[in-house]
Amino acid sequence: MNSVKARRTADLLGICIKAGRVVKGFDSAVETLKNGTAHCILTAADASEKTVKEVDFHCKKYSMRHFATELTKADIGRLWGKETAVIAVTDKGFADGFGKILSDGPQ
Repeated sequence: MNSVKARRTADLLGICIKAGRVVKGFDSAVETLKNGTAHCILTAADASEKTVKEVDFHCKKYSMRHFATELTKADIGRLWGKETAVIAVTDKGFADGFGKILSDGPQ
């Protein structure tokens, strides 16, 4: 996590985890898309190409925002205690925060 964007993403993700406003794992994230509780989906920088493609498909299908982060699965694991490549954010305010961080230009 060398960039400011990665640090800000990690800080906000840590707060989301403590608040209980995230769901980890591909299958669980897709389930939140289906039942309408997700507000955005995050993927790790080292997520497989297949995983990212499937997340893109489901996000388009359910008109949901998808953000690729600079965080690796190991970075997420340090925050959460378990590595994962896909995270669903279930709070609109936090999702908007990720949108502001991850849609800015390079930092």
